[in-house]
Amino acid sequence: MTAADRRSRLVAELVDRGLDGVMVTTLVNVRYLTGFTGSNAALVVPRDGAPVFLTDGRYRDQAAQELPDVEHRIGRDLLGMAVEVMTGATWAAETHTMSVDAHVRLGELAPETSFVPAERLVESLRVVKDDSEIAALRRACDISTRALEALIEGPLVGRTERAVARDLENRMLDLGAEAIAFETILAAGENSAIPHHSPTDRVLATSDFVKVDFGARVDGYHADCTRTFVLGRADDWQREVHAAVRASQAAGLEALTEGTAIADSYAAATSSLEASGWLHAFTTGLGHGVGVEIHEDPFIGPAQTGKLASRTVLTMEPGIYVPGRGGVRIEDTVLVTTGSPEVLTTMTKDLLEIG
Repeated sequence: MTAADRRSRLVAELVDRGLDGVMVTTLVNVRYLTGFTGSNAALVVPRDGAPVFLTDGRYRDQAAQELPDVEHRIGRDLLGMAVEVMTGATWAAETHTMSVDAHVRLGELAPETSFVPAERLVESLRVVKDDSEIAALRRACDISTRALEALIEGPLVGRTERAVARDLENRMLDLGAEAIAFETILAAGENSAIPHHSPTDRVLATSDFVKVDFGARVDGYHADCTRTFVLGRADDWQREVHAAVRASQAAGLEALTEGTAIADSYAAATSSLEASGWLHAFTTGLGHGVGVEIHEDPFIGPAQTGKLASRTVLTMEPGIYVPGRGGVRIEDTVLVTTGSPEVLTTMTKDLLEIG
């Protein structure tokens, strides 16, 4: 699907909602609809007529290369330029990401226009991935898991969390990632009980749990993967906790199929944790969509409405966190299909005992 195809889907939504157009100011949404990779832009999409792309002079040449089929307007005042090309009485604006000052100014610039919230209109289109998006996500996941598999072949005991995290990130870049998907979480020993621990100078030691939450970004698309292993021989309690998380993740994965209620996917994973006696130690979210953002719709939760659609890509990431002792998270990036889900992060989920 091309950027033009995506804009056509957006226009169809505008028609259905009786809107004259939408002003897209969220940068990842602009990229989704145009392919533009710069850091400042907006897009005006009328229901009737051609879209207009807005950016500043730094990106004149880049915009011409990346979106040759869309009219460009160059200047510093994106809101002012946007209003100049709007026609019609009712427009949607991305008020969920727009600053209050920008929202107020928009009303001042176009007092005759009624602006309504876009209500995550573009984000809703992004939920179902096209072939090019799935291909980019496959590459990002492949790079991610290959990097971790190579990392754990080398000695880890005696190195700091920070050093090992940077090593992993460099391996992803060397394998072709354009960037890391997010700041790597690498947590050893008692730090593994902290869900979003930032790497420190804590030295990895024998008997530690090591939890690694990481990912590569390719063509703007993010991978998200977590594995937890033991340095040396695992203790009984480590085996128990890891087994409980793995069983929970397996139950959650089984429920990631087309037509399944999102709340049912949550219930499948958490019921497994309850059965093992560890639900009290699960303190984080269970999963989220992945794409041009590392966290995007849909989010997996007990109150989440709706059903899963085929070609949605999201994570399944239960965990158990025991303060002062250690924790385990197992996370995969997963493609929802009409049958069994396809796990894109293919590295083993066995409890590895690394010497």
